[in-house]
Amino acid sequence: MKIWITGYKGMLGHDLVKTLNNDEYDLILTDKNKVDITNFNDIEELVKEHRINIIINAAAYTDVDGSQTNKKIAYNINAMGPKNLAIISKEYDIKLIHISTDYVFNGDKNKPYTEEDETNPINYYGETKLQGEKFIKENVSKYFIIRTQWLYGVNGGNFVKTMLKLAESNNEINVVNDQFGCPTFTKYLAIAIKELITSEKYGLYNVTNSGECSWFDFAKLIFETASVHIDLNPVLTSQYPTIAKRPKYSVLSNKKWMDEGFTPLRSFKDSLNEYMELELNKY
Repeated sequence: MKIWITGYKGMLGHDLVKTLNNDEYDLILTDKNKVDITNFNDIEELVKEHRINIIINAAAYTDVDGSQTNKKIAYNINAMGPKNLAIISKEYDIKLIHISTDYVFNGDKNKPYTEEDETNPINYYGETKLQGEKFIKENVSKYFIIRTQWLYGVNGGNFVKTMLKLAESNNEINVVNDQFGCPTFTKYLAIAIKELITSEKYGLYNVTNSGECSWFDFAKLIFETASVHIDLNPVLTSQYPTIAKRPKYSVLSNKKWMDEGFTPLRSFKDSLNEYMELELNKY
């Protein structure tokens, strides 16, 4: 079985390669320098050459603040790229697995979002990701759209690494305490995606580690796990302005994922403990 992974050098892409790299699968790995998913001819050429069975689209423009100013780039990668992949998947009977985000919601709900909840993004990044979802639904039927959130992993930068780095040169750190989500270890997201390779239960799914917390709660847990003593100050989003608005509560319900018989992901606390062992062993 030939699986094409776009964005394989990214945080999730790295763990997808690690999870799927065995004799059972023939992995075709590309990044933006090898294949431009916004160029349909590039995509079709690769698909025809390798006779792809499954596409896992882990490519995205994930700079939330940057998306507000680099709108054309964000739209092309997050919306037009998935559209091209959907069209080619329909044409060549390919299963498409696409990664989306909790940022398709406005964050005004006070309980976890389901797949049926109304979308209403409050930043341009969320708008482009939602448009990408719509293009996929309009152009192909054999698709999985995975909404996830607050990703961290061993490859590349993430919130955990940022906190540990800040602690090296600061006695105190301010962290937002009124934005809530669920930190998700890309290792377990990759394992979840692997289940979809042999599944035909197509559609839209929320897939995250279980539980919820604020960024402040998460930072506190990071430092406790790492035995780092630092003064953490909870602050409001209004005290920490950013170019793009963030949803205040965007926890995703995994009920549909479990109801369909897929394996539930570990709690975010257990996953963080495992990740921290890997991270701290680097030093």
